[in-house]
Amino acid sequence: MIFSQLEREKGINQDALVEAIEAALVTAAKKVYGSGTDIFAKLNRDDGMIEIYQRKEVTLRVEDPAMEISLLEARQLDPEVMPGDEVEIEIDANEFGRIAAQTAKQVIVQKLREAEREMVYKTYSSRVGEIINGIVHGFSRGSIIVDLGKTEAELPPKEQVSRERYKQGDRIKAYILDVKQNAKGPQVVLSRASIDFLLKLFELEVPEISEGVVEIRNAAREPGGRSKIAVVSHDPNVDPVGACVGVKGSRVQAVVNELRGERIDIIPWLSDPALFVSNALSPAQVTRVIINETEKAMEVIVADEELSLAIGKNGQNVRLAARLTGWNITIKSETQVEKGAAQEEAAPAQEEEPSGDSGLLEGIPDKVVQALAQAGYADEKSIAAASDEELLKVSGLGPKTVEKLRSRTSGEEESGE
Repeated sequence: MIFSQLEREKGINQDALVEAIEAALVTAAKKVYGSGTDIFAKLNRDDGMIEIYQRKEVTLRVEDPAMEISLLEARQLDPEVMPGDEVEIEIDANEFGRIAAQTAKQVIVQKLREAEREMVYKTYSSRVGEIINGIVHGFSRGSIIVDLGKTEAELPPKEQVSRERYKQGDRIKAYILDVKQNAKGPQVVLSRASIDFLLKLFELEVPEISEGVVEIRNAAREPGGRSKIAVVSHDPNVDPVGACVGVKGSRVQAVVNELRGERIDIIPWLSDPALFVSNALSPAQVTRVIINETEKAMEVIVADEELSLAIGKNGQNVRLAARLTGWNITIKSETQVEKGAAQEEAAPAQEEEPSGDSGLLEGIPDKVVQALAQAGYADEKSIAAASDEELLKVSGLGPKTVEKLRSRTSGEEESGE
């Protein structure tokens, strides 16, 4: 009855209890008979009787009384014993005395604690990655101590959401992040800030995710502020975003409520990077995208009124979109792009200051000279014959440069006359 009660209350296996008691009795007996003796104990589960024995080797000449027994003494216990055999001599536990009994008690308590710790470790280490409910028990050095029933867990400061506040007695739901073994026993580490907590909440709320029909391909989260998840459906008849949102937003709202109002954007995962990034910047509307595959970078242009929405508060929206998609994202408005284009057109003219050389193309940047040649304007005659409109079509050639070329060709014609 006692064993069954301990198993119910502490979760300790009855075999572990028996082993603990037997080990304690052996330790107590060695206190009386010496540590160098061979002693073992047996506990009968049916009647609770305890038997303790000392094992000795039968020998003709005893050299170590703790481990050996003479043939004459041995045959008083077993008439058929022979030299080299082993005999088991029963020990009366009533002879242990107070010190040995106290030792037995300490060992039993210690063994029970070890068994309980091992049980806790096995139970919760197999549940890493699950969500668990508990009650706030107290606070220690910034950590929240959570009562899980059979043990206490820790919610460290870095795994807490900064704007969440709890008091003793509050119910709390958290993600089992890790189970550590230390000197005081197993330590269950919880998290509410982990991105895995967000994903697990969706798995619990959305049956299609737990069944594998809908998959969360990627996610980005700033705990307490905003999260983005990219979902894809493996069934053409199932809308992944609709499945996660639920009827009238019931499913996503349940997750938002658990996360104390954290905003969540659910977007469809797409293989087209431009479309994927455009969706990831939701709720902003993207006008166009310029992709740099080499640097895995993307310049996203939005309408002027959409710029602040695309960037988000303190850059949060674009930052989460970059994490979600894996692309380096630069946001620009239409006005910024137009100003940049005007500056680029004016920039070559600034470089084309007269160098003092007398040649027609002296002082013209090499890139512009090459562009002229590729366009068929490699000499004075071809340049002089071309109209201003034709020359302005050449990459890198601005109005000021065309004007200088005209002045040089006209100057050379006058000197020739």
